[in-house]
Amino acid sequence: MANERKYEAAFDLIMKAGDAKSKSLMAIDAAREFDFEQADTYLEEAETQMRLAHRALIELIQQEAQGNPIEVNIILVHAQDHMTMAIMAKDNAIEFVHLYKLVHGLMNK
Repeated sequence: MANERKYEAAFDLIMKAGDAKSKSLMAIDAAREFDFEQADTYLEEAETQMRLAHRALIELIQQEAQGNPIEVNIILVHAQDHMTMAIMAKDNAIEFVHLYKLVHGLMNK
């Protein structure tokens, strides 16, 4: 049972971080089409998923800090990789949306 919970936490983190990354990429796609309202909505959704992913990660860290060691396995490493990529995708998406807004503004001058 403990083994299942270990993997459940990692898969939960993978799912939430993956959703955040997907929403970030969707924001870039919407901004490319100059649909900034949709791009901003996707960024908000990405932020929500990132908070959930971060909360899942914090729970694992707190468990470790409380003296309940977390066994590092390939699934958990994969989950952390998803988290890192989601953070980078969101940061880049924010910048891309901003740049597309600037381009759109210059095109309309």
